[in-house]
Amino acid sequence: MRRVSIFGATGSIGQNTIDLIRRAPEEYDVVALTGGCNITQLAKDAVALKADIAVTAYPEKLDELRRALAGSGVKTAAGEMALAEAAARPADWVMSAIVGAAGLKPGIVALEQGATLALANKESLVCAGRLLLGTAARSKARILPVDSEHSAIFQGLVGEELSAVERILITASGGAFRDWPLEDLAKATVEQASTHPNWDMGQRITIDSASMFNKAMEVIETREFFGVDPKQIEVLVHPESLVHALVGFQDGALMAHVGAADMRHAIGYALHWPERKPLPVERLDLTKIGQLNFHAPDDQRYPALRLARETMARGGLMGAVFNAAKERALDHFIAGRIGFLDMADLTEWVMAALDQEPGLIDASMTLDSVAHVDHLARMAADERVTRI
Repeated sequence: MRRVSIFGATGSIGQNTIDLIRRAPEEYDVVALTGGCNITQLAKDAVALKADIAVTAYPEKLDELRRALAGSGVKTAAGEMALAEAAARPADWVMSAIVGAAGLKPGIVALEQGATLALANKESLVCAGRLLLGTAARSKARILPVDSEHSAIFQGLVGEELSAVERILITASGGAFRDWPLEDLAKATVEQASTHPNWDMGQRITIDSASMFNKAMEVIETREFFGVDPKQIEVLVHPESLVHALVGFQDGALMAHVGAADMRHAIGYALHWPERKPLPVERLDLTKIGQLNFHAPDDQRYPALRLARETMARGGLMGAVFNAAKERALDHFIAGRIGFLDMADLTEWVMAALDQEPGLIDASMTLDSVAHVDHLARMAADERVTRI
């Protein structure tokens, strides 16, 4: 039996992972499940999967978790330290699906134990790609991508030499506002931004899709994970969300990954790698689909893509600044303090402000330095909003 842990078990990625594991429970020994505020779901899954331990990120939720798991034999814990301790428990395969920068430390700890890390937490690579990949190399651990785009790229490179790659194209649905007139975007509401045309995801990532901040993060992820030049990375708006990425080779060929908009494709590939096993996903009927559409993203509509390229050009710890600023900008948008378009403006302002601090962005990349600039970026964003 393979020992597995799922960090971010109550989110959409975690729930899809659990769905696949529950279809073959005899193959897995579940070590740890972690979640946030959804204690009912966390406890239910911990019991069903016979997990060794269930951890909530919120200490104030620990008593509720203990009550929910009383008599089950499942251990309980809470807080940042408990997440790291859960990641240190021996496991063969760990799903990293905690949303935000909070997913970085558990991922690092899991890699230090030599576990295969299935990475759905894009913030880890954006904030500290060099640190994460370096830890994997030292521990002889493997990182497998779970973002649908990066899984598609990874699969497109099987049997290929990276030196033969000419370009990588990642696709974006365009989000909720892809067809809106530009002049209407400033008036977009949280409710409108929280509805995705193709994918069933959480609120935060759905809004990030509408602003294209999620794709901006994925551009940086592509550079970090595959080590390609940023000039080789292109973004295409693809409303059908069926082609997840394409790899272009120096002979002019394009290798595309095509599949239904179902995250179990990428999760299942990482879970079963290096094998390819049957998955309970829709089989596409191309005769019914008829056609696929692609067009270049509008820089005015999606300024986040420009900010991603500026982040990569600056280097150092700017990825951590970019991520923290965009996370706080999203918080302020959801809270109604700023408008939809203000998220990109706020992120750009924070990036410029912290880049003026001598030596800050060029400091050595460690967990502490990443946490430090993350904190400063969040403070700067909050102060800026307070003054607006």
